[in-house]
Amino acid sequence: MIPGMSRMSFHLHCQRIDASRNMARNYTLAIEPTLFGETAVLRSWGRIGRRGGERTDVFGTEQEAVAHFLDLVRRKHQKGYRPTGGCDVAR
Repeated sequence: MIPGMSRMSFHLHCQRIDASRNMARNYTLAIEPTLFGETAVLRSWGRIGRRGGERTDVFGTEQEAVAHFLDLVRRKHQKGYRPTGGCDVAR
């Protein structure tokens, strides 16, 4: 393990369901350490039960990654996405 790298990762799964609009979407966010000492924010999205898009953003510090993660959570919450459970933390 690289010195100073966090061993923790965070995962949040959200859904937005509106039957009147035939909308059933999921959005998953995660913060993971990379092998090179950076921190990545991973996200995936799409219709529930279907394969959708994926994106990974890499940051030099955990603080930058956490700020980006929280900004994405805030924006998705404003659009109506709600967590399906708690935020999973793994070591």
